[in-house]
Amino acid sequence: MKAPLVDYIRPRSLTEAIERLAAANGEARVIAGGQSLVAMMNLRVASPGLLIDIARLPELTAVADAADAVILGACVTHAAIEDERVPDPSRGLMPRVASSLAYRAIRTRGTIGGSLALADPAAEWPAVLAALDAEVTLIGPSGQRSLKCCEFTTGIFETRLSADEIIESVRIPKLSASARCGYLKLCRKSGEFANALSVVIADRGRGHCRVVLGVANGAPLVLDDTSRLVFESRREEIHGAIAADLDRATDRHFDGFQRNLHAVAARRAVQQVLQ
Repeated sequence: MKAPLVDYIRPRSLTEAIERLAAANGEARVIAGGQSLVAMMNLRVASPGLLIDIARLPELTAVADAADAVILGACVTHAAIEDERVPDPSRGLMPRVASSLAYRAIRTRGTIGGSLALADPAAEWPAVLAALDAEVTLIGPSGQRSLKCCEFTTGIFETRLSADEIIESVRIPKLSASARCGYLKLCRKSGEFANALSVVIADRGRGHCRVVLGVANGAPLVLDDTSRLVFESRREEIHGAIAADLDRATDRHFDGFQRNLHAVAARRAVQQVLQ
């Protein structure tokens, strides 16, 4: 099946892109790498009247290395992160994650902002950026606003991004030298979407610890009690806390198989941090 005919423009500036998006009254979609949107159009899941190509806008490919954080433009590709062509605030975690994402051809086109905007529940970046306590900056006709990544995704393919807004950048705090990271992706073979995904950040230098599950029948799921026990290194209580956190997530409607997969992913990612 082929995508339907659609109008296409490539704005010369971010300002023009925002103006064209606002003028389309919800009938336009922003495209950068297009690795998910084009497939959705082929299947008639998405049928925008206008595509606004933002991939080459310099404002969205810019990178800033500040004292306490790295700011990545929304159109920075997965491959750029994997190859460490941009500064890494995560002490190796983000390149590791990027290398596990789909296939190299997709990573050279797909973007970090596109992954956040789509909010596929099986995608890696929403969970990883939530664990890193990153912030996403949105820009629209009313100006800029910033949200924590753990609050940005609200459900399956649902975010707080308005129809007339574009993701401008992601601000990722730098981990301290004492930080430990865990990451586990369970899938049938390399390159596939995850069946379960767990990210653990334990940064005692910054007083930050977070255990996050992806593929969680909605937005990334933060395991609050487990995060606290990991920070306190209370190893003997962590397995029980993971089970309790999953039990409390009744809105996710995990079946027995899913619950077991998530528990295994969380335990193994925690082990990477505490070993």
